[in-house]
Amino acid sequence: MLHSPSEEIASAAARLVVDEGMEYAQAKRKAARVLGRRQRGGAELPSNELVEDEVRAYLELFCADTQPAELHALRQVALRWMQRLAEFRPHLAGAVWRGTATRLSAVHIDLYCDDTKGAEIALINLGVDYDVASSDAQAELHYLSVSEHNADLNETVTIFLAVRDLDAQRGALKPDTRGRSWRGDAAALQRLLLTERT
Repeated sequence: MLHSPSEEIASAAARLVVDEGMEYAQAKRKAARVLGRRQRGGAELPSNELVEDEVRAYLELFCADTQPAELHALRQVALRWMQRLAEFRPHLAGAVWRGTATRLSAVHIDLYCDDTKGAEIALINLGVDYDVASSDAQAELHYLSVSEHNADLNETVTIFLAVRDLDAQRGALKPDTRGRSWRGDAAALQRLLLTERT
């Protein structure tokens, strides 16, 4: 039984994350709106950790037979892109890193660059078509997005490349409140892939 508005929002947000492929921030805002919860400075919105707990519970209940293979396929996509862009010290983030991704999830990779244009030049040199966007929350943060069809999922996978300043790498492995890292490098991802059962 849910005991607080925050937990109620987290549960509703988790369904949106899994069923519609929403990111946590968007899912929390939509869940709060649908439930009629007014946001007072964001105070009622649950933490990402609480939403992630609800996502894990939802996956266990409704997607246990499909999600592990989908996660494995997305992690393989991420590793390929991290290897292609190794010069930019890539770190995998988001649901694919945290283990809650499904076939609808995007792959999020942080790149740490001396020159923010370097990643774009690398994609051009690889012959990769990409789009450019900036974050709503941080206009200075540059995002590149690429897409590829994945045969294992029979889906088009979107890969978001967050182009960060090289100095930001120092905080890349900062843990969450439970001691788990929000992102990992290619070596850490390879270790996860070796331990997965599909």
